[in-house]
Amino acid sequence: MPVAPATLAVWTICTAATAGVIARPLRLPEAVWAVAGAAALLLCGLIPWPAAIAAVARGHDVYLFLIGMMLLSETARLQGVFDWIAGHAVRAARGSTGRLFTLVFGVGTLVTIFLSNDATAVVLTPAVYAAARKAEADPLPLLFACALIANAASFVLPISNPANLVLYGGHMPPLGAWLAAFALPSLLAIVATYVALRFVERARLVGRCAVVPAPDPMTSGGRTALGGIFATAVLLLIVSARDQALGLPTFLAGAVTTAIVLMRTRGGPLPLLRGISWSVLPLVAGLFVLVEAIARTGLIAALARTLAVQAARDPAATAAIAGTVLAFASNLMNNLPAGLIASTTVALAAPPQLVTDALLIGVDLGPNLSITGSLATILWLTAIRREGQDVGFWRFLKVGAAVMPPALLLALGGRLLLG
Repeated sequence: MPVAPATLAVWTICTAATAGVIARPLRLPEAVWAVAGAAALLLCGLIPWPAAIAAVARGHDVYLFLIGMMLLSETARLQGVFDWIAGHAVRAARGSTGRLFTLVFGVGTLVTIFLSNDATAVVLTPAVYAAARKAEADPLPLLFACALIANAASFVLPISNPANLVLYGGHMPPLGAWLAAFALPSLLAIVATYVALRFVERARLVGRCAVVPAPDPMTSGGRTALGGIFATAVLLLIVSARDQALGLPTFLAGAVTTAIVLMRTRGGPLPLLRGISWSVLPLVAGLFVLVEAIARTGLIAALARTLAVQAARDPAATAAIAGTVLAFASNLMNNLPAGLIASTTVALAAPPQLVTDALLIGVDLGPNLSITGSLATILWLTAIRREGQDVGFWRFLKVGAAVMPPALLLALGGRLLLG
């Protein structure tokens, strides 16, 4: 069946844009390529302006969530919270690089579960780099732990990843049902990720690291910022349990925390606002437009028909295949647009819950393969570049190829075992 020229043009532009986000030609920021792709679709008349504007507007909850998290992160960083955490982590490691790695992985797991994977990327990563600097340890294994646990632990709770809310269309299962479906797969994914990463980075984790004295007490501004982070975690659990959007509460929590800290320290807002990675917002907006253009080609409707037919024949096999395909597809187009496509497909196909759960595992865990597979990993990359570190596409892929597949296999297998 021939493909219409307009459809072919949409696929070509979207493919080129996502390739630019992944490969970053000329080392231009990821947002440049996503926005350029959206602009090309508009200029070529492949998507109407009203549809593009509506697509951008649909991301409002994601934008608010990210702004709130970035406000919390930057406020905590400027108040020395990360240095304080780093000092305690290094002291608890007692000179063991391997123990420091385990501590970082454990803290990252908790932050991801209760504050989301994006929070691990923007809140924890600077603290981990500070810990490595204090311990005079190689920072890369510790930074990789932040990046990979941010996705491996991102389906323990509904709030652990905004993509969870996207995939379920804002209607989450009760918390008890969620834990019954995902507790075992999450545990398997976390353990597999830890073991595989520890093995891959074993040469960098031998030897001793520096032992440091107890850090100075946290400042009043730091205590306020840390309190705001904990309060945000509690707030998100409450909001999620009530099946409400997370964006506005996160934004308000971040804004209120920042305002209180600035009032207590009598500081100005400009240094804080300059430190925020605002480019992530046009990146997300551009991706929403790309997904809308793809949806208008009829591809999602075709996917929904195929999914419905296969799920009716063999739900377990369909779940395994769909989750695996989506996991790898998330690395080709980023898991945010992949999750949006999957969400629309699920809404049209109405497959069994097992299939939807497998898709969620794929969209959450799959991005551990490549450096731009998820928004959290892009935020992580931005955070480590700010500290003078950088990880290229092939360097991350080398680690991800050893870590992601076994974790995905075990997580999907665990969910299928539960039936």
